[in-house]
Amino acid sequence: MNERLFGGETATGAITVSFEFFPPKNEEMDKQLWAAFERLAPLGPRFVSVTYGAGGSTRERTHAVVKRIASESDVSPAAHLTCVAATRDEIDDVVRSYWAAGVRHIVALRGDPQAGQTKYEPHPGGYAYASDLVAGIRRIANFDISVGAYPESHPDAPSPEADIDYLKAKFDAGANRAITQYFFDTDVYLRYRDRCAARGIRNEIVPGILPVTNFAQVQKFSKMCGASVPGWLADLFDGLDPDPETRRLVAAMVAAEQCRRLQAHGVTDFHFYTLNRADLAYSICHVLGLRPAKVAAQAA
Repeated sequence: MNERLFGGETATGAITVSFEFFPPKNEEMDKQLWAAFERLAPLGPRFVSVTYGAGGSTRERTHAVVKRIASESDVSPAAHLTCVAATRDEIDDVVRSYWAAGVRHIVALRGDPQAGQTKYEPHPGGYAYASDLVAGIRRIANFDISVGAYPESHPDAPSPEADIDYLKAKFDAGANRAITQYFFDTDVYLRYRDRCAARGIRNEIVPGILPVTNFAQVQKFSKMCGASVPGWLADLFDGLDPDPETRRLVAAMVAAEQCRRLQAHGVTDFHFYTLNRADLAYSICHVLGLRPAKVAAQAA
């Protein structure tokens, strides 16, 4: 059994991971994406997901990346799909095209407001919310369906209790698991998991892990998505703006410690937001005991 003492807590057992990428905007970013994918694929992820831009802005690029992963690798791709800027028929066509391409996993999300809008408005004739989208996907084919979960509540939710009700509705509609918005304090996730269990949710809730490479950007984005940034994290990155190398070392340490603490509380599955870079996610997985298949076989 894999057992270590890390940060004062004992973590045991093997882990499974998944990785998230976003579709590239140009040739250079395309090279970066596939270099990251090739670096992480040997770790044997359960799946890799590809995001969908606000308002469906990356729809075709998302499709292209997902279908390439499905056709050129043994890794299972998961396509993000939102309710935004499309009718039900249009979304259903996308779902059928994924099935025809061999894609069997969809991450079903409501989606963000379209450009120029400050509030989400359902598309006329479209799927209004993520639970509706999940039900629609389930009617078409037997996809593996992941949905979003928000340990600190979605910014649009009227209350934390209502937010958990929305999550339950997605599971009731046919979702298999949830992947959380990133968080930094372990207790935020653990309390959320307990509240979901008290509401009768028994499905898997996978913690989303974001290694912090740019603290200023994380602060800005966290204000928009409702994720808290604890003071101790700000202290760790204080004075490191001109020092990217040290920032990356600190980022790896913080995320690895976060995962080890979650492991100590029985968490064995992790979803990493890679930002299309492999080095931090790879090093964290190494710390957690995950090795490429060939290396593991040689060690055995």
